Amino acid sequence: MKIYNKALLFLLIVCTYTANAQNTDKPAPKYDQHKVFSPLFYPEKGNVYRSASGTPGAKYWQNRADYKIDVTLDTLKHRLSGSVIITYTNNSPDGLDFLWLQLDQNILREDSRAQATTVIGGGRFANNGFTKGYELKGVTILNKGKAEKANYLVNDTRMQIKLKDTLRANGTKIQVKIDYAYDVSEYGTDRTGRLKTPQGWVYDIAQWYPRMEVYDDVSGWNTIPYLGAAEFYLEYGNFDYTITAPASLVLVGSGELLNPTEVLTPTALKRLALAKASDKTVMIKDSAEVVGGNAYVKKPMLTWHFFCKNARDIAWAASKAFVWDAARINLSNGKKALAQSVYPIASGGKAAWGRSTEYVKASIELYSGKWFEYTYPVATNVGGPVSGMEYPGIVFCSHQSQGGGLWEVTNHEFGHNWFPMIVGSNERKYAWMDEGFNTFINKVDTKVFNKGEYYTKDDVQSGAPYIFSNTADAIMNTPDVIQTDYLGNAAYEKPAQGLMILREQILGEERFDFAFKTYIKRWAFKHPTPWDFFHSMDNAAGEDLSWFWNEWFLQTWKLDQGVKEINYTDNDPAKGGLITIENLEEMALPVTAFVMEENGKSSTIKLPAEIWQRGNTWTFPYKSTSKIAYVTLDPDHLLPDVNPDNNSLSGQLVAKSTTAADVINTYISAVGGEGKLKDVKDMTVNSDGTFQGVSIKMTAKYKTPDKSYLNIIAPSYNNFVLSNVVINGDSIRMKQFNNDAPVSKEENPRVRNRYKLFPELDYGKAGYKLELAPEMQVIDNQLVYLVSITNPEGVRVKHYYDPKTGFKIRRVTDVPGATPSTYGDYRGIATGIKIPYSEKTSVGGVVADFKVTDAVVNSNLSSDDFK
Repeated sequence: MKIYNKALLFLLIVCTYTANAQNTDKPAPKYDQHKVFSPLFYPEKGNVYRSASGTPGAKYWQNRADYKIDVTLDTLKHRLSGSVIITYTNNSPDGLDFLWLQLDQNILREDSRAQATTVIGGGRFANNGFTKGYELKGVTILNKGKAEKANYLVNDTRMQIKLKDTLRANGTKIQVKIDYAYDVSEYGTDRTGRLKTPQGWVYDIAQWYPRMEVYDDVSGWNTIPYLGAAEFYLEYGNFDYTITAPASLVLVGSGELLNPTEVLTPTALKRLALAKASDKTVMIKDSAEVVGGNAYVKKPMLTWHFFCKNARDIAWAASKAFVWDAARINLSNGKKALAQSVYPIASGGKAAWGRSTEYVKASIELYSGKWFEYTYPVATNVGGPVSGMEYPGIVFCSHQSQGGGLWEVTNHEFGHNWFPMIVGSNERKYAWMDEGFNTFINKVDTKVFNKGEYYTKDDVQSGAPYIFSNTADAIMNTPDVIQTDYLGNAAYEKPAQGLMILREQILGEERFDFAFKTYIKRWAFKHPTPWDFFHSMDNAAGEDLSWFWNEWFLQTWKLDQGVKEINYTDNDPAKGGLITIENLEEMALPVTAFVMEENGKSSTIKLPAEIWQRGNTWTFPYKSTSKIAYVTLDPDHLLPDVNPDNNSLSGQLVAKSTTAADVINTYISAVGGEGKLKDVKDMTVNSDGTFQGVSIKMTAKYKTPDKSYLNIIAPSYNNFVLSNVVINGDSIRMKQFNNDAPVSKEENPRVRNRYKLFPELDYGKAGYKLELAPEMQVIDNQLVYLVSITNPEGVRVKHYYDPKTGFKIRRVTDVPGATPSTYGDYRGIATGIKIPYSEKTSVGGVVADFKVTDAVVNSNLSSDDFK
């Protein structure tokens, strides 16, 4: 739970049937159309390398790196050793006096720059156990059959090779051979590593050979150090590689296995042939064979030979603990590929990795049919120590993933085979061109997979206060300078949201999809910049979107659309309504207005973003046939409006005889009555929910008068703690995303107020102030009461109540950034009280849906539960 520090702007709208809103205290709007629709967004015109239309220019070039790698895996020492020969082709117009390479394993050294720049609290990409990094045995230049010792310098995760002779331009080649070794870390910043299982170690091997840095027409050599969060920028080429390992291991890797008859048993070969012709998953090596330990070619060591064509990287995995299954992939061009999964025995089953190959197959087929054909012969999912990481033709996913969580991570990691494997953007600088684009195509995929089995409609509005918080970073920042707790938004969710809004609200699916596919086709196996993407989308869609790119990707602006007033021509509803809306924050987006009339007639009006070119207010006509009951903007919550309170304006006044106390008393009666509520001494409520496709569980405990406990975990991720709050009197302990989250003195009363059991029982006590809004509010297209409550400590909350049932349907703390909790499906439980069995709330700024599974009252909870 994120608590914010500044009071939320509350617009008190006093309505009459002409509904003229007056509020002289509200601040002037921040919106300035000149900033949004500036004609000077693009910094420069096109050139011979990169066209202003977003296509590679007539003289576009990029260098090439081909690799021949031969290594041995020592499973006793957990050590990899061998050599790599890099054939580097300089296609640039520049002569090169030196070369730069990446030495990614050096991030695991205790003296690495990444270690020095890691915050004390650590994080996903922090070092967790050190190694010596790459141990270089020799670096040589191969020239006409001769090996010359290279003049090189290692600086952290980079190596510079100073050339004796300039590497000439326009296609000249050079070969570099590096002999090296390194110890395989158990935790390799969650991108590589090893996992111990009862049947043996699982090795996820990546960033395992020295790699060329990119030399391009934008920056020359791209030498940003590898610090963990920012990923990679790599040249394309062919990879010919061999791994020698104990014969009992199953190996899978990027590309095609060239020598299957040498490393697989006749039984495995036969099953593999069946899998290549089957749309159903076929078992290649089952759990009984893993336990038996004899299903392998009877030799001490085997050498596995792989080849991967036109890729930017390769990775592989090995284990004698692998269960292995596979199925055919049907590509839209008529070609076939192979989907396969390897995972430990404990990870199997239809609720978990037993469906992995089904997920792999579906992901590849859906992405290929929608955007661009899959380019590798095999797609392999590895269940191991890495929670989620992508490589060409192979991905690493957590062995603990299950159900929707496994679909989500599998679909996400394979989506990366389009971004950045096919479209080779610079992840080191622009994470959003990798993670954001991929998260967007994940959402498109998940909506159709298995008729939406794991699809949950995004509530963009509910998450807006968090994603567009006052401390947000702009998307257009390098990952290593974005706040650790905001990287998920800046790199993943916000760019994906933007593309979805562009697709559904601005361009429409047909225009967007054509433009997006055009961009992919133009830049497949090339290196686009953000400006290439922006230009390409503008040109292919036929729309100047510079205003959108600027506000969404370069700025931290917010959106706040509101209904200002409702009038009528000649004050006669039969002659038509005049609805005035306003834009109070700095961002401009299209408008969707739902209008409900008193006679039951309703209409939806859509207005383009260009209405805001003239200023921050806009009046549009509505052909009303009776008085307008209410107007609601963004009724489906598709836009990131940070202040939804002003999204609706009602012409319905609350009856003068109704008071705030009446509304509260009606609620108390509706849920059981004051006597029954006071009889509750403790309560435990368990709920199941989903969080970004992952199954989660929530346990809430209460003990009167002042003890509360809330725990939200993801069981399939080793009970990862999403949120934990323990309140005992004035004492509060809080954890968020497995890390302690200290609660300040200012935040303390708000948190205590948030988790109180039946707070309405206190509202009649001294020190509480209740205010009933004079007009009805609109929640999900129904008119409701709004009661604002200020407690004796000055904490202000807003409760919304259904006038028909008396139930509370929404609660929100009246501070910036607070996301609402929405309640529904009230049911009776023991002692005759009623509680909501459905709750939608925010977990770390992301909306999660919960359904109650059981509720127990007066079970004599121990006070020890709240320590």
